[in-house]
Amino acid sequence: MRATNKCCHKYMHECTFHFRFTSVFAAVVSSTAEMRIVTWNINGIRTFGGGIKEALDSLGADIVCVQETKVTRDLLTERTAIVDGYTSYFSFSRGRSGYSGVATYCKNAATPFAAEEGLSGLLSSQKGAVQCYGDQSGFTTEELQLLDNEGRAVITQHRIKCRDQTRALTVINVYFPRADPDKPERKQFKLNFYKLLQLRAEALLQGGSSVIILGDVNTSHRQIDHCDHSDAENFEDNPGRRWLSNFLTSQEDSDQAPEDAGKFIDTFRLFHPTRTGAFTCWSTLTGARQTNYGTRIDYILADRCLAKQEFVAADIMPEVEGSDHCPVWGELSCALLSNSKPPPLATCYLPEFAGRQQKLSRFLVRVEQRSLPCKQEEALPGSQEEEEQRENLKSFRAGIEGRKRLSQAESAQSKAKKTKTTASSKPKGSLLSFFKPKLTDATLPNHEASIVTSASVKGETDVSSKRVKDSSEESKLQTDPRSPAGHSKKGASMDFWKSVLHGPPPPPSCKAHGEPCVLRTVKKEGPNLGKQFFVCARPQGHASNPEARCNYFAWVEKGRS
Repeated sequence: MRATNKCCHKYMHECTFHFRFTSVFAAVVSSTAEMRIVTWNINGIRTFGGGIKEALDSLGADIVCVQETKVTRDLLTERTAIVDGYTSYFSFSRGRSGYSGVATYCKNAATPFAAEEGLSGLLSSQKGAVQCYGDQSGFTTEELQLLDNEGRAVITQHRIKCRDQTRALTVINVYFPRADPDKPERKQFKLNFYKLLQLRAEALLQGGSSVIILGDVNTSHRQIDHCDHSDAENFEDNPGRRWLSNFLTSQEDSDQAPEDAGKFIDTFRLFHPTRTGAFTCWSTLTGARQTNYGTRIDYILADRCLAKQEFVAADIMPEVEGSDHCPVWGELSCALLSNSKPPPLATCYLPEFAGRQQKLSRFLVRVEQRSLPCKQEEALPGSQEEEEQRENLKSFRAGIEGRKRLSQAESAQSKAKKTKTTASSKPKGSLLSFFKPKLTDATLPNHEASIVTSASVKGETDVSSKRVKDSSEESKLQTDPRSPAGHSKKGASMDFWKSVLHGPPPPPSCKAHGEPCVLRTVKKEGPNLGKQFFVCARPQGHASNPEARCNYFAWVEKGRS
């Protein structure tokens, strides 16, 4: 079997890797693989929905590492934390809700013997921790706390069996920070994160453990990993790319490096050194996934010895949807050995999920009781408590008075129903009737005015009845859509409201495709913040792709939106 594995590696490195493995070769690789690991930025734990077990099972991995869970401990549900057949380990953001967060799900057959949250060791107790922190004297305690407070790393340590030898394997599930150009302090934060991660990984290697670092690196390493590298001259100057180049060993260098070299290897490029268009992240705003206009920023990095000796395959899964990222997987020939009991970090031990009885005081917040002031002048002027009490009293009194008025109105309404009058049977007119002037004696026709002034009480009743009848007939014509007059009244009403409430202007058509554009709004800070513009509605892609978006752009004129 070992000779077969060696031949497979030779075949893989001789081919161009622009195609997927053949079914025969895939069967050989699958027969040598005993361990599968997957990383996936899920862009929110809700990606799994209610079928989290089905989603994990479909990935077919022993260890599944997810990033950007966007869940804090107070929002973590039992259905998400406790999955049948798996143990889970979470790291939460401690400063912002719905931000960052990572989680590692291990099959019961791959239960780790140690687990830890964060990179610095400040968030974990000594019991069940991974240890091996290295020399952190270059960081202050405050810096270490800030680096771990965003919930960006979970470390699990496993036992694996390779060539009849048992050794430790440490899996660092990490979500790298993004350097916001509008926030210079985040650039230094990202550089510190790189430094701390490398320090921890090298300390683990020196401690005798194999190491895998996987997750969303938030940086594309080479130009081949990016859809648009138009600025080729300055492409390598990015701090993240410079760190990756120093941290990783290229395929050419790895063949010449000594066996004990501590450099890490990008496992995808180990098996696919020249494959283009292998992207793992696409913009959802521009629909770039349809044209494969993306970047490869999700990686499985392994120490050189582990990658060269134990990895048998690695690839991406762009067909899996549900997030703006796709999963990345790797397979190893070594076997995972399960621990008999999960380490203390496992979510199954959290009090809210452990099924242990808890005190009621845990869920209650003690509020200091304050008595109402006896005299108005004794209360503090302008206090929030006083204003709230005053408003509550007003609302209470207003409610009582309102109920009294409501009961009086109901009684008056019941009396009015018993004594029906001609005026009460008057039908409702259209909304435009409320904008017409009321008819008075001065505005009545001359013959009606004379009748009103000279008529007796009986005559007044007859004229009033005639007016009510005429009004009802007019209202009937207005509301009856079958009558020509009804159609004209309805059309006049529509014209009136269209003149008052005009809708947005129709979008222009792009020049290249002649299709209606889409409306966008500038959300980036600057002089154009909030301004609207039209662009081609097609997904973003290369200029050479006729199915991709054209370069049409037009600002929305003021007063047109």
